[in-house]
Amino acid sequence: MKRLFTTMSAAALTMAAGAAQAADDVTLQLKWVTQAQFGGYYVALDKGFYEEEDLDVTIKPGGPDIAPVQVLMGGGADVMVDWMPSALAAREKGAPIVNIAQPFASSGLMLTCLKEHGITSPEDFPGHTLGTWFFGNEIPLYTWMGKLGIPTDGSEEGVTIQKINFNVDPLLQKQVECATTMTYNEYWQVIDAGLTPDDLVVFKYEDEGISTLEDGLYVVEDKLEDPEFVDKMVRFVRASMKGWKWAEENPEAAAMIVLENDTTGAQTEKHQVRMMKEIAKLTAGSDGELDPEAYERTVEIVKSGGVIEEEPEGAWTHKITDKALD
Repeated sequence: MKRLFTTMSAAALTMAAGAAQAADDVTLQLKWVTQAQFGGYYVALDKGFYEEEDLDVTIKPGGPDIAPVQVLMGGGADVMVDWMPSALAAREKGAPIVNIAQPFASSGLMLTCLKEHGITSPEDFPGHTLGTWFFGNEIPLYTWMGKLGIPTDGSEEGVTIQKINFNVDPLLQKQVECATTMTYNEYWQVIDAGLTPDDLVVFKYEDEGISTLEDGLYVVEDKLEDPEFVDKMVRFVRASMKGWKWAEENPEAAAMIVLENDTTGAQTEKHQVRMMKEIAKLTAGSDGELDPEAYERTVEIVKSGGVIEEEPEGAWTHKITDKALD
């Protein structure tokens, strides 16, 4: 009996220890579908960086019918990836979301034009049609035209801003002379369609001074009052940034990890490797801490574009990154 009791006690202690060490659950909602744009998170999951921080992370892909803010506010995720302009707009409309980390230091947004239309500088824009995505993505373009003094009323002295879907078909079919592209995605769709860099003229928003903060991490504000949640986010950000740095140094291997997590089978190795190498340029130099100057620039661009009326208070915090980087 004594031996049986000892065995049972040991088993009970083992179970209790296991329960005490159970990993904390974290659900991340992505802004878009599974692709190298989110490579750092998939690397952190695959390489056990989250596990090292006692986290059990679930990554939810996004898509055209998924609004990350709604998922976050509805409790379907603990943290989400979003662009700052849409996050600021959502906050002004009543969604109390806060940026807790900024893995992307630079913008990948640019305007790609067909050289055959004679556009070699911004001064050549008048009289042409510029295609862009909406849902907040159009704001930097409208702001740029405002800075240049170019009307967006479709007149001969101005430009026509045309809403396009998230592809480059309107550019290839010459429905627009220029189209919004990302350095890591749509630009290469144009190249894969048979055009060469010599056929194109590109204007990077970063170079034009109209770039806004992209892919940041956001949570619901009141959760930051919970010490346990804060601790969980500190560990999550620390592991995620470790994943991003690994992806920067190993872009091809990181792309393969992304492909392993793509349940749709829609992505190709060539495109994901190329994307990961371009994404590495955007996360380079970032330790996850949001740059206040980049935030202020983003706010001014979003305000001038009419998306928000005032700079919202409490839209970002260093509370998480200060501890994650300590």
